[in-house]
Amino acid sequence: MCGIAGIINLQDRPVPNLERSLDLMNTLQKHRGPDGVGCWSHPAKLVGLAHRRLSIIDLGTGDQPMTDHAGNWLVFNGEIYNYRELRTELGEHNFRTTSDTEVILQSYLRWGPDCVKRLRGMFAFALWDERRRQLFCARDRFGIKPFYFTQVDDRVIFASEIKALLPFLKDVDVDTNAFKEYLTFQFCLAGKTLFRNVAELAPAHTLTVRNGAATVARYWEVYYHYDYDHTEAYFEQELTRLTLESVDLHTRADVPIGGYISGGLDSSIVSCAATRAEPSGYEGFTGKFSFDSRYDESGYARQVAQKQGFPLHEVDITARDFIDNLQKVIYHLDYPVAGPGSFPQYMVSKLASTRRKVVLGGQGGDEIFGGYARYLIAYFEQCIKSAIDGTMHNGNFVVTYESIIPNLATLREYKPLLQEFWREGLFESHDRRYFRLVNRAPSLGNEVNWEALDGYEVFDTFQTIFHAGNVRKESYFDSMTHFDFKTLLPALLQVEDRVSMAHGIESRVPFLDHPLVEFAASIPSNVKFKNGSMKNVLRNAMGSYLPGGILNRKDKMGFPVPLNEWIKGEARDFVWDILSSKSAMQRGLINNRTVLSKLESESQFSRKIWGLLSLEIWQQQFLDRAHEFRKMLSNGVCAQRAA
Repeated sequence: MCGIAGIINLQDRPVPNLERSLDLMNTLQKHRGPDGVGCWSHPAKLVGLAHRRLSIIDLGTGDQPMTDHAGNWLVFNGEIYNYRELRTELGEHNFRTTSDTEVILQSYLRWGPDCVKRLRGMFAFALWDERRRQLFCARDRFGIKPFYFTQVDDRVIFASEIKALLPFLKDVDVDTNAFKEYLTFQFCLAGKTLFRNVAELAPAHTLTVRNGAATVARYWEVYYHYDYDHTEAYFEQELTRLTLESVDLHTRADVPIGGYISGGLDSSIVSCAATRAEPSGYEGFTGKFSFDSRYDESGYARQVAQKQGFPLHEVDITARDFIDNLQKVIYHLDYPVAGPGSFPQYMVSKLASTRRKVVLGGQGGDEIFGGYARYLIAYFEQCIKSAIDGTMHNGNFVVTYESIIPNLATLREYKPLLQEFWREGLFESHDRRYFRLVNRAPSLGNEVNWEALDGYEVFDTFQTIFHAGNVRKESYFDSMTHFDFKTLLPALLQVEDRVSMAHGIESRVPFLDHPLVEFAASIPSNVKFKNGSMKNVLRNAMGSYLPGGILNRKDKMGFPVPLNEWIKGEARDFVWDILSSKSAMQRGLINNRTVLSKLESESQFSRKIWGLLSLEIWQQQFLDRAHEFRKMLSNGVCAQRAA
């Protein structure tokens, strides 16, 4: 786990101030790699690579940028979990180190750009190919590791974090289409970022810079080719095997490991699987808001630790922590995404960093196996419609109202969402109805200057993703989970990466192993979502490893944050000062006077204030201080920032 950056001139000419630029990008990403720093510049200054290292594998000889005997140079962020198997296939005699970094170099020598198809892990890397005189970059299949890039005049500049690109931009400004997407989902779509002219390399894509052109291409996709030839028992057995295999691979490290434990199904499965033989140094980490039992799931996390016999470390998160750390969280995120969960994750990562450098988590389980209550809400509506239309038993993917009723107790805490969802549009098309479920914009009225955002329809982009041709359209369940897999999951992974790297630790996510994901995509949705039971096949496959209290719970909260209680109490002055500052009062896209007037009326679990508060902090940290970033390069120094 590291930070990477680089610059290449499209015109085959020297890059001005190359070494100074590389040093600056390394400095802006120093939190990502506390164990080492390195830069490489091409002899003709055509290209340069920069690296910050967090040492996890091959602590002694894995420094980067790394070269091979062919004159290629590589910077790499992530972990290749099958590096040992690839070493054997490539021939042990070809290696000078025991690092997974060198495995990428040797794989590229053997297979060229197709090497990415053989890598099993999380990665973002850039490789200068001296013979072809090209820069070859790639990002892992799910977007676990970040990669951002921009073009400024004749230079392509890339980095692990956007803040390392800002000194090179002519203007630091808002991408209004991405801004509208953020107001809709609290994340952006299709490679956009909130920064104009800064793009995200999409998961499972490569970027090749050669002969004056930059080309982006996809190298992997998940296909929903259903397996109708096997039984439910087979799917459960194979899922158990693949899950345990992935967890075993994800425990490969030359340092001790631990786990994030939320008390939910996914993180509990990962930690129980990782310690199924013996704890062997494993430690768990969790957070809680103990002032109110509605926000405290630590008891479930303790059940996992007690069953498996490893120590659990807890952090009690307070309003004071919120006040002291929220601006740091937004700085590290680069731009706000995916809701208030990033704040408690930041605090738990801070705790974990005091004892471990590698921590396993359960990210991905909800999107792969169907863990969100909104899937049940959507299917409940379709059950009613099918019963009225007399089509209840048509098709391969039937969830009947008779079978779904026992699972509706899961929706007890979602009555406000149900009321809003059924307020209008009942029985519309699947895409329209799911868009209503995930669309947060209707809760925003005159807080937003919508006229300034006219001309772009977010639904059009949503619809393209929802109706991707490789998703079987007869399966509503897979259309919903596919959209979240392609959009929400990368946003959550951005949070996972940033809050861990802010404290110099590596977060690993075993559910995002491509053989496991490809297998899950082959399971018919009436098995995965049988009778409307969320994560049905995963529960059945891994239930024997879990405490009964985890397996049978129906009230998973998803790390809710008592934000609105704090805003009306101890954090009120902090929030008021941010939203009432001179700059906040002059925003063109958000009317913060209106935001302030509605602070007291927010409901318990509303995410609206989080989204608007985060946007304002982001604008203050990056847009209002853009001149500071631009001065860094000319001054030859890196000013201390909010990190």
